Amino acid sequence: MPETALVVMARYPQPGTTKTRLARMLGDETTLKLYRAFLIDLAGHFAGPEYDLHWTYTPAEVDYASFIRTLVPRLAHHTHSFPQQGADLGERLLHAFRWTHRQGYRSTIVIGSDAPHITREMIAQAGRALQEVDVVLGPADDGGYYLIAMREPHDVFSTIPMSTSVVAARTIARADKLGLTTRLIQPLFDVDEYPDLLRLAELLRTNSALAPATAALIANLRSIHDHDSLYTCDTARRHSAALDLS
Repeated sequence: MPETALVVMARYPQPGTTKTRLARMLGDETTLKLYRAFLIDLAGHFAGPEYDLHWTYTPAEVDYASFIRTLVPRLAHHTHSFPQQGADLGERLLHAFRWTHRQGYRSTIVIGSDAPHITREMIAQAGRALQEVDVVLGPADDGGYYLIAMREPHDVFSTIPMSTSVVAARTIARADKLGLTTRLIQPLFDVDEYPDLLRLAELLRTNSALAPATAALIANLRSIHDHDSLYTCDTARRHSAALDLS
């Protein structure tokens, strides 16, 4: 068993609960396709003998392992799944670290599922930093973080106002209060809003290998746009030229 667990905070894609801010722009069906592409790319990057890849998923009652077998049949046997637990994101993150620690992993790297362009080098960079400090953060452009890594399941999550622009800064402050050392690795952006998707589309035009499944889906949005039933928001149509949809 590898010493490090790589955990993806994931969701079972369902209308009304998955990437809801994007869904308001793109419609549910296209958004669910996009989120599945994110998961496919993350599996393609990290499912293999080098990493012990875990999906920690919500809602807890779904059979996520079966879903992954359907989504990436050739890679599913390289992954593991366990349900999220906790009343809020902070509790669910802490549970993920405690769960992998109980399984015997010496360190854990947790990432979100909304940055399919995260690279293996970023994960490696976090692993190297973790040999020298207690907490590693990959800061996101919105003030949060796309990655957090620790060797021990320290509670650096309580009292942090999640999904705000101060998450990373408050997490560093709490770690310092607990006597823990921290280090930042290179920043990245999450894909939560429509402008983030435009930014990702531009990035993938330059280098589709960063997220091949997502790049292919975005490239096909022109044909998807021809079927208006998949686009339910006039604002999405007004912005469609930026994604080459019209």
